[in-house]
Amino acid sequence: QVQLVESGGGSVQAGGSLRLSCAASGRSFITYAMGWFRQAPGKEREFVATIRQFGGNTRYADSVKGRFTISRADAKTTVFLQMNSLKPEDTAVYYCAATAKVASTYNPDDYDYWGQGTQVTVSS
Repeated sequence: QVQLVESGGGSVQAGGSLRLSCAASGRSFITYAMGWFRQAPGKEREFVATIRQFGGNTRYADSVKGRFTISRADAKTTVFLQMNSLKPEDTAVYYCAATAKVASTYNPDDYDYWGQGTQVTVSS
């Protein structure tokens, strides 16, 4: 069992930055690939970024590539999402997720554990 708690959300103006954190508790964090997803009002949950275990290969949605960076600190059982050059369309609830699959998967159905989410609001 893995528990995930996100933090770092807030309100910023367009062009600003935020850093989201996801603290994981439970066993074997290093064996999980971690992902970030987001859901805006009235829209489906969408993939943002993922980082694999055992080497940390990353994958990003086209909409955030070059602006967002996912990273992990296994010793702290934490995964981060650095978000730069934020746009109003980045406004959403951001969720952290964990999967035991050894893959850079963008499919939310592949993830076993989810956090409660943290709100990010970007104003123009």
